[in-house]
Amino acid sequence: MTTTLPGADAPETDSVPELTAAERDALSAAPTDLLLDGTWTGSSTGGSFPVEDPSTGATLAHVADASEDDARRALDTAVRVQGEWGRSAPRERSEILRRTYELMMADIDRLSLLMTLEMGKPLAESRAEVAYAADYFRWFAEEAVRFGGRFSSSPDGAARILTLKQPVGPVLLVTPWNFPLAMAARKVGPAIAAGCTVIVKAAKQTPLSMHAVARIMQEAGLPAGVLSLITTSRSSKIVSAIIDDPRLRKLSFTGSTEVGRVLIQQSAASLLRVSMELGGNAPFIVFDDADIEHAADQAMLAKLRNNGEACTAANRFLVHSSVVEQFSAALVERFERVRVGRGSESGVTLGPLIDRVAVDKVQELVDAAVEAGATVAYRGEVPTGPGHWSAPTVLTGVGRDSRVVTEEIFGPVAPIVAFDTDAEAMEIANSSEYGLASYVFTADERRARWVYERLESGMVGLNRGVLSNPAAPFGGIKASGFGREGGSEGIDEYLEIKYVAMNGV
Repeated sequence: MTTTLPGADAPETDSVPELTAAERDALSAAPTDLLLDGTWTGSSTGGSFPVEDPSTGATLAHVADASEDDARRALDTAVRVQGEWGRSAPRERSEILRRTYELMMADIDRLSLLMTLEMGKPLAESRAEVAYAADYFRWFAEEAVRFGGRFSSSPDGAARILTLKQPVGPVLLVTPWNFPLAMAARKVGPAIAAGCTVIVKAAKQTPLSMHAVARIMQEAGLPAGVLSLITTSRSSKIVSAIIDDPRLRKLSFTGSTEVGRVLIQQSAASLLRVSMELGGNAPFIVFDDADIEHAADQAMLAKLRNNGEACTAANRFLVHSSVVEQFSAALVERFERVRVGRGSESGVTLGPLIDRVAVDKVQELVDAAVEAGATVAYRGEVPTGPGHWSAPTVLTGVGRDSRVVTEEIFGPVAPIVAFDTDAEAMEIANSSEYGLASYVFTADERRARWVYERLESGMVGLNRGVLSNPAAPFGGIKASGFGREGGSEGIDEYLEIKYVAMNGV
């Protein structure tokens, strides 16, 4: 028996294996149209594209495929509504964000399952992401009523200095497929809190989660037109149509460094204000005095969370030569416990990658490392049949210049590189063009301080493999981008500072 799922212009022949009642209910939480001027509506061309389950390749739904006219309509709305929304009471914005948090947590079961269906990660991780995303709305609900300017005397006492913080204006938020709610929430939350109207361009691979939250925000009382949501199979054309319009005031993008560079070039013509959260190549450094069992436990979180598809994922394991065998054995032991399968199945700890291209890229990097002399210390089993599966793999004896070390893996592969001195570890760690996250494991506080002060990365995990926190600034340096999301710093990305010079008394 098969079940045909509803969607904009879904062909009658498009069907998927029967879903559970809970899965069908989860899919019903997500509209499949565009959100324009407060109304869910189909594309102006009538087009749509499929959203697939990466564990089966089956189509889950069809979503509206936005045209350039739809994109311009979204910006028209954002510009028209900006003035009134920018003057709205901070408490009003705060309450809407707080209600969004509460409604998301009340619907966490459906939202989690929906995310697992379209992205593939284990259900427990999806649930953690929904809670994490909701927490950004709660955090920025609190920040909405906290930011302000200052009033002071000039040094000579002859004048007064007044500064105001005002919304930057209509913003375009381009979100990635790997964390479809978390990445969106930490952009939408501060933008709404600051008083900006927003256009969200959700990733075509995983748009349903953001669709569901957009509907929740409507239920929370967000006025029509403050948030527009577009999905498209032609991202570059649609994004360019909005960026090229001088009425847009800001772009926030999370994605690859390659695409980020293109967007920065496009934005230069209008001097558009931009925030970029780009690629990563995080070193995971284990010194000779580290607690090896603890480091191995944390390595599992830093490497395999989100199926290894995270910009903050530990990409290269730099381990002191005196403990490299011990650490490698401990990591292999933990990799042996990993169960690969469909994320919604009980006991599964690692899901599929997002598509076949991703699988092929990971395998290419592993093959290149082996050809260069690395040893496959462990390679797990994956399901047979459909789906985009990549085996959890541990590589030892990896050269520091191997592609699996110098390139972002975005999959469940852990390459281990040995080092002999602290200086060598730092030199290897900082040799990458990226500078997003780093992980350091040592029992020596002085060494820890020496290392984290010299690491060229925007974030450092000291004796822990998880970094993200809504109350902390998330972001990188070098080719990993600029700007910060989260923390008290996050809302500043959506505010302009105005200075008023006044005569003294």
